[in-house]
Amino acid sequence: MKKIILAFIFINSFCMSYGQLQTKASLNHTAINVTNLKKSVDFYNDIIGLQNIPEPFKDGKHAWFKTGEKTSLHIIEGATETKEYYKSNHTCYSVSSVTDFVAKLKLNNIQWEDAKGQAAAITIRVDGVKQVYFKDPDGYWIEINDAKE
Repeated sequence: MKKIILAFIFINSFCMSYGQLQTKASLNHTAINVTNLKKSVDFYNDIIGLQNIPEPFKDGKHAWFKTGEKTSLHIIEGATETKEYYKSNHTCYSVSSVTDFVAKLKLNNIQWEDAKGQAAAITIRVDGVKQVYFKDPDGYWIEINDAKE
């Protein structure tokens, strides 16, 4: 009986240790490749409202922005041309007021559309969240919504 108990403890300890080795992934950062770093930095800073954070390369080809508690956006200069992307492949940022954000888009002559592609329109999802879509200077799609979570 003592051997069975010791074997059980050993197997249980091994399984618990093995389970601790199995890690879950979490989002750390997203990276985009751009044609003009300054233009993109100005856009993500002034239009989207992201905060610059230190980046380690200091080579004039990288900029990092805080996008969440433990997440960031890395912008890397080096693309030779802008490309066409699907709207369904987008990054979403939440704001307190989509209406106020749309006013900022208007002031900066940035075209936006709703989820169906109707120009200068705002989608209201079935859960009441408002959202708009537009492109950054390199054609990456961005969604802005007023989701509370």
